[in-house]
Amino acid sequence: MKILKTFKFKKILTIIILSIILIGGFAVRLYKINSPIADWHSWRQADTASVARIYSDRGIDLLHPRYYDVSSIQTGYYNGDGLRYVEFPVYNVAHVVLYKLIPNLGFEVAGRLITIFSSLTTAFLIYLLCKRYINKTAAFFGAFFFAFLPFNIFFSRVILPEEMAVMFAIASVYIFSIFTQKEKNLYLFLSAISFSLAILVDPYVAFYSIPIIYLALKKYGLKSFFKVTFYLALDLALVPLFLWRAYFFEKVVGIPPVEWAFNGDGIRFRPAFWWWIFGQRLGSLILGIWGTALFVLGFAKNDKKNLFVESMALGAFIFVSVVATANVRHDYYQSMIIPAVVFVLAKGTSYVWNLGKIRPKLVIFASIFLMLLIGAYQVKEYYKINHPEFMLAGAYIDKIAPKDAKVIAPNNGDTAFLYQTKRFGWPVLDRSIDETITLGAKYYVSVTFNDTDTVNFKKRFKTIEENQQFIVLDLTKEISKKK
Repeated sequence: MKILKTFKFKKILTIIILSIILIGGFAVRLYKINSPIADWHSWRQADTASVARIYSDRGIDLLHPRYYDVSSIQTGYYNGDGLRYVEFPVYNVAHVVLYKLIPNLGFEVAGRLITIFSSLTTAFLIYLLCKRYINKTAAFFGAFFFAFLPFNIFFSRVILPEEMAVMFAIASVYIFSIFTQKEKNLYLFLSAISFSLAILVDPYVAFYSIPIIYLALKKYGLKSFFKVTFYLALDLALVPLFLWRAYFFEKVVGIPPVEWAFNGDGIRFRPAFWWWIFGQRLGSLILGIWGTALFVLGFAKNDKKNLFVESMALGAFIFVSVVATANVRHDYYQSMIIPAVVFVLAKGTSYVWNLGKIRPKLVIFASIFLMLLIGAYQVKEYYKINHPEFMLAGAYIDKIAPKDAKVIAPNNGDTAFLYQTKRFGWPVLDRSIDETITLGAKYYVSVTFNDTDTVNFKKRFKTIEENQQFIVLDLTKEISKKK
């Protein structure tokens, strides 16, 4: 009876601690949840959110995702319908479904909640995987780090699909780990379906196949390559992505180029690559400098019989190395490797914690405190609204312009401004104004008053509104003919 009571107490304590971590993780992600899409990487968020908003306004069409940009800036071709063939719109559909179910949440909040729920699900799965392949102490640390690393907090409450893709990928890994224990094909195929959803949402998470391959080889050795069921699972995982890609392969107007992302500027493995990825991003921004020692210690304990954490780390390294240019240019790409970072960090932290002395534990508390503090100090800048005038100008356009009116909202090709107008149009003038008007442009809205286009167009077209924040011109009404 005493043993039973002790077991029940430990189980209840586990539930309490894990619940505190998940509830706390949810709470910190509510910070500025109702902010407009005008914070860090607002252009990328705007592109993602616009697909869901158009679904909300015009109905869900899985095979024809659209966003507001009709210019040639993304693909080199005029994109009159605003087609956007990037990820399969699973995330966007989830966004609009939640918004339709609970409209009082607000459109942007609904999208952020989808990301938050995906993130917290991943945190729970990380707990389960750490418990299985490291130890219970590491499981708590793993869930805690994923829930509270400031870098991850921000990117797991933005309107981007990566967090959902990571959730499906980690779920695939976890379900496959169950398969290796129970050897029931149901788990194998469920893992394949989850992996299929992951790479449909974002193909870059394919690097999570590395731990799956490791687990298969550990269990079955080279026989893995001769198991028919594995090939069936592989087809289940990959065929949907191939079908999706084959479908839009020839629709060039809606496919942004991706070649640049891999090594477009030749930065891979050059000194700048190591400085940006491992110095600035991993060492400073993610680990807050003070977490680096605990991270390194995650590789210190050698266990040849269990290389799961190392397989996760290898997959992450392959990703940042293959997709080198994109990882260096845009920090949100590193949000996809956070689970791998967390596994290594949790393993190193639990190694020190289990030394069983007071001083190592004090070192851990101090390191974690400083890591979170330094990380938060840097990430706090990401929450700032950089251009509040975009919202004011966008709200004005939305008030006076017909729903089908196309607008020019110049922002050097950045679609964050155009998104605020809730209209299709141009985020940059990619051709003459007369050609653009012929293609349907009705309004010109700008927040810069001294640039050449605004000055010249103001002389030629009727001004509808001009104040300290923005100017709006009616391109259908000329006050002086073109010379």
